[in-house]
Amino acid sequence: MRILHTMLRVGDLQRSIDFYTKVLGMKLLRTSDNPEYKYTLAFLGYGSNPDHAELELTYNYGVDKYEMGTAYGHIAIAAENIYTACDAVKANGGNVTREPGPVKGGTTVIAFVTDPDGYKIELIERTFDGAGAGLR
Repeated sequence: MRILHTMLRVGDLQRSIDFYTKVLGMKLLRTSDNPEYKYTLAFLGYGSNPDHAELELTYNYGVDKYEMGTAYGHIAIAAENIYTACDAVKANGGNVTREPGPVKGGTTVIAFVTDPDGYKIELIERTFDGAGAGLR
């Protein structure tokens, strides 16, 4: 088994697509509009299934805001240089809510970003292989 995608409900689909593509550098992989059932899906990622997990954004017609709830934690994304990644997030209008630094009780360097709907994204510093395809 493998994780295929994570789904987030969003209040403004284009705003969220812009955030994940322009601020976090993902690609819009595909969209699917379902007017009969009043929702639109957008799949984004750094690659597509089955080699990469995707992010599914779901927009339900007429819903512009969701309660965050207490069960959701965050999505984690690897970055080779957290400091450069956070600078790019800020330069592209994103919100860094925890500046880069070691995780409490450890040495792994992390940071947190919040998307336009309030979802948290953890950036974790990792080294990629020479092709940029794998983590070490």
